[in-house]
Amino acid sequence: MLDAQAASRGWMAQIGKKTKGCPSDLTDEEWEQFAPLMPKPERRGRPREVDFREVVNAVRYLVRSGCGWRMLPIHFGPWQTVYGRFRELARRFLFQTIHDVAPMLDRERAGREASPTAGVIDSQSVKAPQAETRGYNAGNKIVARKRHDTDGRLLMVNLTTADISDSASAQAILDGIRKRWPWVKRLFADGAYDRLKLMDKATYFDFVVEIIRRSDDQKGFEVLPAAGFRRADLWMTRWRRVVRDYEQRVDVSHAMILVAMGGDLIRRNAHPRFSKGTLKAVDSR
Repeated sequence: MLDAQAASRGWMAQIGKKTKGCPSDLTDEEWEQFAPLMPKPERRGRPREVDFREVVNAVRYLVRSGCGWRMLPIHFGPWQTVYGRFRELARRFLFQTIHDVAPMLDRERAGREASPTAGVIDSQSVKAPQAETRGYNAGNKIVARKRHDTDGRLLMVNLTTADISDSASAQAILDGIRKRWPWVKRLFADGAYDRLKLMDKATYFDFVVEIIRRSDDQKGFEVLPAAGFRRADLWMTRWRRVVRDYEQRVDVSHAMILVAMGGDLIRRNAHPRFSKGTLKAVDSR
């Protein structure tokens, strides 16, 4: 365990040397994955005041540190300009595109097929004190938004108010997965998703939904067959802006999640940390 922690610190230190400013900044290897997807400079009009690489660096800093837009360090440029460019990139589905490509590259690097055939679907209620739309989660007794995702590598994210049931929200996810990830055939879920309407829709979209239940006579901790329900949640805790939902707009909150999860995968792809054999063992749990 100590050797793994020391190796992790050494890996992070090596990446830190390659960043030009903050630890969250893109390295040259990571930027090479971003650059081809960036909007081309317009031939007419006023030149851009802030380079898109610095915009992405600023957004990554904001999501990682949890600061507000007005508290961005001045070397990133005026926060209004950064926010405007961020909204432009979100409207162009840039963060969505990057996040869709990154999991496939990560899977290929682990020696697996690029497109997954199975996933884990789960939800998480997150406090949203400034959200325009939110609901009361009676189970957790909080006013929040609810995030639904599949597997540790996010394949699909759906944001709803917390008073919407898991099974009702999952119906929208099934439609999105079938369009974006047509090779996914099997989904693992907990008992909250075992509802007739959801199962009927899963059959219509040619999904097999396997409900994983905890045994009544279980004693102590036991890893369930579909381990990884909370993997994405654990990865996101390192990005403080998404630990609690501070966004008023749902589309901005959605983009923040994609920045966080895409950032982790891009760093892993650009700077391999383990050998292929180790990655295959970790990813196949």
